[in-house]
Amino acid sequence: MFAVVRTGGKQYRVHPGDKIVVEKLDGNAGDKVTLGDVVLAGDGGNLKSTSGLTVAAEIVAQAKADKVTVFKKRRRHNYRRKKGHRQQHTILKIVAIGDHKEEKKAAPAKAEKAPAAKPAKDAAPAKDAGSTNGNASPESHAKTKGKVEQSQQASGDVAGAPTENPAPANPEAAGAEKPAKKASARPAAASPKSAKSGSTENAAPAKGGSKKAPKAK
Repeated sequence: MFAVVRTGGKQYRVHPGDKIVVEKLDGNAGDKVTLGDVVLAGDGGNLKSTSGLTVAAEIVAQAKADKVTVFKKRRRHNYRRKKGHRQQHTILKIVAIGDHKEEKKAAPAKAEKAPAAKPAKDAAPAKDAGSTNGNASPESHAKTKGKVEQSQQASGDVAGAPTENPAPANPEAAGAEKPAKKASARPAAASPKSAKSGSTENAAPAKGGSKKAPKAK
């Protein structure tokens, strides 16, 4: 069942068990309150008469809304006013609408926990050579491997068998003679003294030198 009640100049649609926030009502937490101004009531799609119908509620807590800043100003009059306001509210829990109270929901049945299965016993260890699976033990496997390697080395079938006094890959380690260094193709640079004392056959004549005599006609 539902009802529409009016309190504090506002209307609220409520059901049994709902919690609503209304304008401040006198009382402390836990007090009972009756809302007699019922505007509309109904059950499902059918409306019911509201004459003599009341809504029982319980105060849960007294609270305040968020702070609102009020600022006033008048231009060119040096007028400034600033105030803060927090509206006071009351939290109500609807207990019943007339004779209709909140229907208590059945608690869900807890599922019984199945007993945990016991862990299986550890498997028996594998047997040595001669078992039905045919798996040899590590010791026997190592022995057979060593015998096979010895027979391969004796017959020379092993590619990686060591040889006596292997030739070194580095010729310097083997004692080979080092090749003589090639003479550089570049000639040695002449010393500055030799450059100064060079021949003057192709040198240009001095400015003040004698001129050649003209040829005779």
